[in-house]
Amino acid sequence: MEHSHRYHAYPSDEVAAAAEHHINVHRQLYNHVRWDYTNSPEDDKPSEYQQNNKLPEWKRRWSVFSELHSKAAQATVARFHRNLSNLRKKKEKGHNVGWLKRQSPTEYRSVTYNQSGFDLDNKRGRDGYAYVRFSKIGWVKIRYHRPLPDHATIKEVTLKKERTGEWFVSFSLETDEEHVPEKPALDTLDASNSVGIDLGILNYIHTSDGKTVDWLDLEDEYERLRREQRKLSRKEHRSNNYEKQRRKVAKVKRKIRRKVLDYQHKLTTWLVKTYDAVFVEDLDVAGMLQADGNARNKQDAAWGQFITLLEYKGDLYGTHVVQVEPRGTTKECASCGVETAKPIWVREHSCPACGFETDRDANAVVRRSLTGSKIACDFATAMNVLQRGFSELGLGWPESTSFERALLSRDHERRGAPFERPVETVTATDTAGFQRVSASHVVETGSPAP
Repeated sequence: MEHSHRYHAYPSDEVAAAAEHHINVHRQLYNHVRWDYTNSPEDDKPSEYQQNNKLPEWKRRWSVFSELHSKAAQATVARFHRNLSNLRKKKEKGHNVGWLKRQSPTEYRSVTYNQSGFDLDNKRGRDGYAYVRFSKIGWVKIRYHRPLPDHATIKEVTLKKERTGEWFVSFSLETDEEHVPEKPALDTLDASNSVGIDLGILNYIHTSDGKTVDWLDLEDEYERLRREQRKLSRKEHRSNNYEKQRRKVAKVKRKIRRKVLDYQHKLTTWLVKTYDAVFVEDLDVAGMLQADGNARNKQDAAWGQFITLLEYKGDLYGTHVVQVEPRGTTKECASCGVETAKPIWVREHSCPACGFETDRDANAVVRRSLTGSKIACDFATAMNVLQRGFSELGLGWPESTSFERALLSRDHERRGAPFERPVETVTATDTAGFQRVSASHVVETGSPAP
């Protein structure tokens, strides 16, 4: 399993100047790799291996490249080919992609060392600090707020300067499977230890067991961002005052990103620690952001980042995390499966076939996670998500639909009424028993439990 640890860095002025110089030379090397690839014949494009073999010749021809550590230079070549591969994958999925562009000094802000060229000294600094040596750059002090796991192997180290002027060091780690928690057996999963999640419109998430977590309120941060951006627009471009104000804008954006990331870390950690299986929608996040309407809120939600964190922590804590097909989950009735078309602004589900009524997102959560296929498929969201997710695992519904009954009876149990499966018409079930959790509670305590 691969994961990473990131630390705030405090290089001296001399080391920071050396690091900025090396990053700039790596930027030039990246642009040269791009030029060499672009100007090669269409039927004879060089591979990463072939361009690595050209590095000694380039170092002899352009002395500035000889200043670089060999492994760091190879990592820059790999960076170009990794970006190229990602571009191809997007194109294969039907996205309208362009071409990799030249990197400017403001865009290229990091250097990576893999396999060699770096050392970690966690004994040299006082408590809470350590030092990392980068070959041909120097020693960099880091705030060592959490030690690297003893059983993890350092695969590569990255030194990066953010737009705010801050420095960070990231360790890419690899942990052997024997040290990774084993996930529960599939035949042990049931309604009590599994959950479907709907990534909502009115709420950030809505779970199949009746919990909703509110959106994070970032209006104050966005108001400050608008003020700082207006000030920036009045500065002379590239002047000293412009640069100072640009950093202020970058710091406000950083605060927004950090609040969202902190919120997601706490939420995903709670989910993987509470449940043995988490089913979530497989969303086309890029397509959603390109679509009309409410794009900023979709960006704030950072659903792609949320799912990535959930999958990573599922491996870290031994929890099944599966994505499932989201299409139609809000339309299908969680009780009888009949599809009922409804526009996005209609937030209540009411089935004309069986009379089952509930919150639209809650219905989606149940329906998605319980329907069946095989383990190779991904998991998805809330009640419909939960239904589809079990289907994805090839588990199907337990006999006598006890799983479905357990899910659909929860509203009734909270109201003190026995559950009876709807036949033709039934008394409507409401969402009064759903537990709502504010975003501030998640941020302050790290747990969305009410």
